[in-house]
Amino acid sequence: MNGFGAFRLLREALRGQTGWEPQWRSPERPQPTYDVVIIGGGGHGLATAYYLAKQHRVGRIAVLEKGWIGGGNTGRNTTIIRSNYLFPESAALYDHAVQLWEGLSQELNYNVMFSPRGVLMLAHNVHDEQSFRRHVHANRLAGVDNEWLDAEGCRAFCPPLDIHQQRYPVVGGALQRRGGVARHDAVAWGYARAAAALGVDIVQNCEVIGITRGADGAVTALSTSKGEIRTGKIGVVAAGSTSLVMAMAGVRMPLESFPLQALVSEPVKPVFPCVVMSNTVHAYISQSDKGELVIGAGTDQYPSYSQAGGVQILSHTLEAICELFPMFRRMRMLRSWGGIVDTTSDRSPIIGLTPVPGLFVNCGWGTGGFKATPGSGHVFAATIARGEPHPIAAPFSLDRFATGRLIDEAAAAAVAH
Repeated sequence: MNGFGAFRLLREALRGQTGWEPQWRSPERPQPTYDVVIIGGGGHGLATAYYLAKQHRVGRIAVLEKGWIGGGNTGRNTTIIRSNYLFPESAALYDHAVQLWEGLSQELNYNVMFSPRGVLMLAHNVHDEQSFRRHVHANRLAGVDNEWLDAEGCRAFCPPLDIHQQRYPVVGGALQRRGGVARHDAVAWGYARAAAALGVDIVQNCEVIGITRGADGAVTALSTSKGEIRTGKIGVVAAGSTSLVMAMAGVRMPLESFPLQALVSEPVKPVFPCVVMSNTVHAYISQSDKGELVIGAGTDQYPSYSQAGGVQILSHTLEAICELFPMFRRMRMLRSWGGIVDTTSDRSPIIGLTPVPGLFVNCGWGTGGFKATPGSGHVFAATIARGEPHPIAAPFSLDRFATGRLIDEAAAAAVAH
């Protein structure tokens, strides 16, 4: 930052930031009619609106958010990005997202702080090793980078790791070097700014309270806390609240919603070079650019729409982290939080059409929604615009739960859920 920039920053801070313009246009009330309405102003919803406007030239688009932009799961996650999923359908979807992540700052002209520092998934026993080696081979066949490291290789890649501790000795790990993290707030803000610049209306504090269907069963309008909106296409991207929204249109979803918790430590100097995940102990850790250790847990045992989970989950997670990384045992935790994740029986998302004409849904990401943000928005926008599934999204249709063509990614999720 040059001297003028520093002076301006100080001046705005002292006078209450009255001279700063909003980053995106956010009308107080929606228009009465839109071509497409996106329900949910998180990363997936904003990305969908952006690609609808930019790539598919849809004219009138609204994004409705019941709270504020970035106040849901987008701002309540641990920002991990990877594509080392087992089945080729999943690998294609998540690697599509990683490819978009790699150029996203340039695409949006907004620094999303994507950092491909590597994601290391630890194996603690024979079963883990067999499972991860299978993932490595499957990923290589699908053209996705993944490699197996022995225990010493894991320690060399992540020096703070104790590979010999008693309860969870490390026998090896699967490493995706293209994986990493990004700044979750910047992702939401970048997509919001870019979408608004293309004419998308982003309406905050606007809760959807009803969906109207015509005589032929197709959607015709929706009711909100700020009035009725007429539209022929609705995209539901409401994360943990998807079942509630879809029920307004008479559609029952194969979802369960759970709290998912995370916490951060006091900040320290750079000490942790990568992202480390352990499915066996249900914990994962990285270090933010502010120096905080970002620690994620598994989902709570019981379904809930609460954003505050059980304390015992955090306690179990921290015990595991302290055993894997003894040097962090004396660090203090600053804060914890929770989000609401919706999970399917096969731990894969649902993207596509529904039995209701004009109603589309993007949900079921479980604990892995953030990593898919640009890819999810890209394929969902194409699905809405064309009225048929994008080829990458086609395997993740809602009807797979009737046909039995499930995509079981429980092991690849790497967290208990």
